[in-house]
Amino acid sequence: MQPMSAGITKAGTGIDGIVWNIMGQTYVPKQLSESSMSWHATFPPGTFVPPHIHPTQDEFIYMLEGRLDLVLEGREFAATSGDLIRLPMGQAHGIFNKSDQVVKCFFWVAPTRKLYDLFWGIHSLPEQTPEAVVAISAKHEVVFLPPPAA
Repeated sequence: MQPMSAGITKAGTGIDGIVWNIMGQTYVPKQLSESSMSWHATFPPGTFVPPHIHPTQDEFIYMLEGRLDLVLEGREFAATSGDLIRLPMGQAHGIFNKSDQVVKCFFWVAPTRKLYDLFWGIHSLPEQTPEAVVAISAKHEVVFLPPPAA
């Protein structure tokens, strides 16, 4: 992985023109180095990231537009424009757009570890089924939790 270079990633663009489709959400990587990675995310209404754990990364989300409902270590929270969501490594969290509005936010993780490769892997899946996403994620240091018992 290359060291981070100084510069500006212009609005509406990402690294090398990359745009990933991850489970119905759009992720545009903005910065990549060994120590951190950032991306702009768009969550259409009804999309979500089920509860999971990053055992090797701290994760942050800065809310630009809309509202996200979160489950953090089993507790429910809501975040809106201007809020910063802090997700320490090893703590379970799920991210949900339960509103009827598009959510735009800015994510970053530190360190990068295998997340960049994971996003390419999910984006490249022939079909992004929950089973396929869970399996590939486990190989890239993201552990999805089992669904709650019925």
